[in-house]
Amino acid sequence: MTSEKEKLDTLLRALLGERPEYSRIVIPDALEDKRNLLRSLMNVRMPAPLPPGLMELQDSELAEQRREKGVVPLSSIPVSPRYPRLRLWQGDITRLEVDAIVNAANSQMLGCFVPMHRCIDNAIHSAAGMQLRSECAHIMQAQGHEEPTGKAKITHGYNLPAKWVIHTVGPIVYGEYPTDEDCRLLADCYRNCLALADDKGLRSIAFCCISTGEFRFPQDKAAEIAVATVREYFDAHPGSGVEAVVFNVFKDTDYYLYKELLGYE
Repeated sequence: MTSEKEKLDTLLRALLGERPEYSRIVIPDALEDKRNLLRSLMNVRMPAPLPPGLMELQDSELAEQRREKGVVPLSSIPVSPRYPRLRLWQGDITRLEVDAIVNAANSQMLGCFVPMHRCIDNAIHSAAGMQLRSECAHIMQAQGHEEPTGKAKITHGYNLPAKWVIHTVGPIVYGEYPTDEDCRLLADCYRNCLALADDKGLRSIAFCCISTGEFRFPQDKAAEIAVATVREYFDAHPGSGVEAVVFNVFKDTDYYLYKELLGYE
């Protein structure tokens, strides 16, 4: 039986063989180093299909990584004491088993091309697989222009526990404080993601902290806008089929901000 490392080596050799400048890269021995090399190659690879056999190897490897990380079901996330549709969870958004997770994308909407970058765009594309970038490329080619700030697009989740990924481009804060327009555009991200979820008949969605990382939106103001906008959306759309909204945070600062806003003790 072919081992996991052998399958991974086959995939790595194929990806390294795609570019002549990779000819001197040596496949490492340790499993973690192999996986880091795979993620780096996935991150920089332009959108293009893989032969079926290699796609199966990628999917098998990502499924094993998903199993090792562990899948977090929606039922395990406590409901807010104040708002029965809202929940808070701290951790890796790629572990959440919900109908859709939200990706904080850039305007090219092709994922992060910086190898091993710690942004959520990189994490989601790396866990979903190379199919995600290819689908995004098809969407953008058909659209013919960059994705506007505050809008939303939906793709399949591929190797993620989530069935779908909703991509939205948040506002970039250039000054010390966000402008009124920045705040309006951030609220648009949440509204349009929820509207798209409703259009697709989705029942659960997990939001990341849109714009608070590389885009420099202050965490406290962003959290206030996020919670207020989601609540306002449900007030304005009483027939919404979205039954659960998870605010997914990674940093402790965001966790305590949302914890207070949602009324957790």
